Amino acid sequence: MAALLQENLVPEIPLADWTNTVVGWINETFEPIFDPLNTVIEGGVGTLAFVLTAPPELVIIVALAAIAFLMAGWRIALFTVLGLLLVISLGLWEEAMLTLALVLASAVTALAIAIPIGIIAAKSRGVETVLTPILDTMQTMPAFVYLVPVVLVFSIGNAPALIATVVFAMPPAVRLTMLGIQQVPKDTVEAAHAFGSTPWQTLLKVELPLSVQSIMAGVNQSIMLSLSMVVVAALVGAGGLGKPVLEGLGNLDVGASFIGGVGIVILAIMLDRSTRGLGRRGGATKKAA
Repeated sequence: MAALLQENLVPEIPLADWTNTVVGWINETFEPIFDPLNTVIEGGVGTLAFVLTAPPELVIIVALAAIAFLMAGWRIALFTVLGLLLVISLGLWEEAMLTLALVLASAVTALAIAIPIGIIAAKSRGVETVLTPILDTMQTMPAFVYLVPVVLVFSIGNAPALIATVVFAMPPAVRLTMLGIQQVPKDTVEAAHAFGSTPWQTLLKVELPLSVQSIMAGVNQSIMLSLSMVVVAALVGAGGLGKPVLEGLGNLDVGASFIGGVGIVILAIMLDRSTRGLGRRGGATKKAA
């Protein structure tokens, strides 16, 4: 009796059917847009991967070490050299550079979208209110859930991997950009307005410089989340360091999975320490100003 009452009082919602209908409609309606977008993404990631793999390995190592030195100092530059030499010795150079290309493309795309959204949300309480539950959903929803419709639209390859990674990596950059701008002292902003600064000038010359440390923390987190998606990216044919991990898992080969994991850890430390160093330098510049 209780079960009958529960069935009548709590009707079943066909959410799965509704979702499949919406995805099918999006696929049919926007197919003329998705095909060129797929080509652009594949071409962009492929070009970046070619730039990283075409020159001799030592040339790329020197270039990446120089970038790490400028961003974070000689210790991280030394680690970059030693870490990438270890990657070569493990036979993972091609996979590591493909992963680096995908991570950089995903992070740049995510930040190009997230930072402007964070600025708008910091300026508008209404936008922040609407955006907060959306960001919560993006952060808590498992990546495989939104990877499935993306694969249905774009098939397998770099495009679905990049889009899923962008969705996964955007929320921290939006939140930390919004937080950084909101924490700028109000009297500083009012002083800028009193001296005749326009809202655009106040944003560029006062609010963004004073919130750069928080924004850089968001950049760091977005890059780390992008890198955490490499195994998921390998599931949809993107390759990279996630491929040996998946192959080792499928064959119960612990050694192959461990080698792929070592390559991921090396890239993670390189990117994390470099972006953190850049963030610390931005904070020191802010304090000196």
